[in-house]
Amino acid sequence: MSLAEKHCVPCRGGVPPLRGAELEKLRSQVDGWQAVNEHHLTKTFTFPDFQKALDFVNRVGAIAEQEGHHPDLHLSWGKVGVETWTHKIDGLTESDFVLAAKIDQAQR
Repeated sequence: MSLAEKHCVPCRGGVPPLRGAELEKLRSQVDGWQAVNEHHLTKTFTFPDFQKALDFVNRVGAIAEQEGHHPDLHLSWGKVGVETWTHKIDGLTESDFVLAAKIDQAQR
């Protein structure tokens, strides 16, 4: 099953954040996403104008609500920056990669 076919799982805490090879295995499945200091994922999406970028933000917002996992979104003219991590453990879980894969699909 691909990451985009999975669903985010609420984190209850008490689990270690992903690190090293385990993190990289998941990161390699989400094209263009960077794992910054093994703490959060980030990616910038570009669009031909503000309206298309705003439409993308709204699609991502709908996904975030559906999955119960909410990224930071930075909207500017023709560009949307996305950052995600699991706040409960202050690091990355599989759900962050699931969300990233779903966000990638929203660009299409």
